Amino acid sequence: MHIEKRDIEQYLSEVKEVVKNDRYRIDRNARRQDNLNLFLDYVIDEAKAKKVILSLTAMDFSGILQNSHKGFEHERLYVFGKDVILLERNGTEEKTVSLYIKFNKLENCFVIVISFHEQKHPLTYYFK
Repeated sequence: MHIEKRDIEQYLSEVKEVVKNDRYRIDRNARRQDNLNLFLDYVIDEAKAKKVILSLTAMDFSGILQNSHKGFEHERLYVFGKDVILLERNGTEEKTVSLYIKFNKLENCFVIVISFHEQKHPLTYYFK
């Protein structure tokens, strides 16, 4: 699949507008333990997470995945990575944490942040 940088910039612009208007949520449920762990392991709150999302650029883009959940196969999920400095919750060290961030931008102008956690494997960046 060939992806143009301007298309990712447009996608991010739309996502950021929705996030600025607080029409998004970061999934934190039993099936998203990795997302929960980020908030348990590091000093990070909704405001800081929002700031990270708003700081994403096309250079942070990694790829597009097909939603594999039954009934949602038409949805495309966009993956980004971002290095952020976070303070360990149980410790005194600041650490550079490589985040894995996956979005689902719904047609009703709402964004679900499906993944917002430490990368398990290094990402390959599409435009770097």
